[in-house]
Amino acid sequence: MVICVTVRSYTLSAPPPTGEQSVWRLMTARGSLARRLDWPLTLSAVALTTLGTLLVYSATRNRTDLNNGEPEFFLMRQLLNVAIALGLCALVVWYGYLRLRAAVPMLYLLCVVLSLLVLTPLGSTVNGSRSWLQLPGGFAFQPSELAKIGVILAMALLLAAPGDNERRDGPDSRTVLQALLVVAVPAALVMLMPDVGQTMVLAVIALGVLAASGTGRAWILGLVTLGVAGAVAVWQVGLLDEYQINRFAAFANPALDPAGVGYNTNQARIAIGSGGLFGQGLFHGSQTLGQFVPEQHTDFVFTVAGEELGFLGAGLIIALLGVVLWRGCRIAREAPDPYGTIVAVGIVSWVAFQTFQNMGMALGIMPVTGLPLPFLSYGGSSMFAIWIGVGLLLAIRVRSRTRM
Repeated sequence: MVICVTVRSYTLSAPPPTGEQSVWRLMTARGSLARRLDWPLTLSAVALTTLGTLLVYSATRNRTDLNNGEPEFFLMRQLLNVAIALGLCALVVWYGYLRLRAAVPMLYLLCVVLSLLVLTPLGSTVNGSRSWLQLPGGFAFQPSELAKIGVILAMALLLAAPGDNERRDGPDSRTVLQALLVVAVPAALVMLMPDVGQTMVLAVIALGVLAASGTGRAWILGLVTLGVAGAVAVWQVGLLDEYQINRFAAFANPALDPAGVGYNTNQARIAIGSGGLFGQGLFHGSQTLGQFVPEQHTDFVFTVAGEELGFLGAGLIIALLGVVLWRGCRIAREAPDPYGTIVAVGIVSWVAFQTFQNMGMALGIMPVTGLPLPFLSYGGSSMFAIWIGVGLLLAIRVRSRTRM
């Protein structure tokens, strides 16, 4: 008789992961979305937005003429702006810049239509520029901010053709002319508002995008020459409003009418200079508490940083913005297709020029043009646009890491 005995072996194993552990493993697994994000870019942008929110609160908590007696009025609105902006960024990353490419014509058309509406009775004038659409609840939207995204995507769509994987010597003349028409339409509408600052940003974006696409130097030099000649012509013909002429006059001669047209720049310099090395402390800036700097929560928010955080705090903000630009350049270089490269360069050109212009006007080395400081200035339109730009950069990065 043969007796067969079956022996069952049991092995001890770790308990099944909890819900939090499963989410963590999913996020950190090889090839996960979290592993493919550009974290230096993301964390720098979040840090800048956090600092900007604090600076906006410092600049507005005592402004009873603006906050209706509610110290947290602008703080709560800015937090809402940030929440929506982060949601838009996440949506762009999840959807992907290549899938978004199919909607670019409609997005561009929307930008043009909204810019046209600004010139109708639906538009409103702020600080001499008719560039806003009033929304319910006391909110306002500036279509020229969205136009930056629309122009970048539409120009890239033209210049990256015929295919994503084809690296060419550069676009032909017909394509370049079509791309210039794409930027000329919203730029002309923005100039009619008139908003010189936003027009300058669109021009810099166009040059950056054309350079990234491999457009010949003759085109770039010709456009720069044409732009300079156009600026001189606008000045000579008198197309600028009086307040814009006064701003440029005050820039050319800082001592001109320090109590009038040169007041903003002079007070901005005093605020930044009074901060010293370490600053007067957050919420303790004398110029800020005294409400001496106009538009301090929007165009001149950098003066709050200089006064209350000092040279070191202002330097930290510049360093964080430098990280954003550095990572943007790297994403452009490592993009998996020409379309991604052109989009990334367009965003970097936009952020770099607008940052320099805003800080420059606060320091008195650039004329006052009313451009917000990316990530830091108060405002929903600018916050939405800049975080959509970050979302596009992150989406390109995710795509390039997926192909590795």
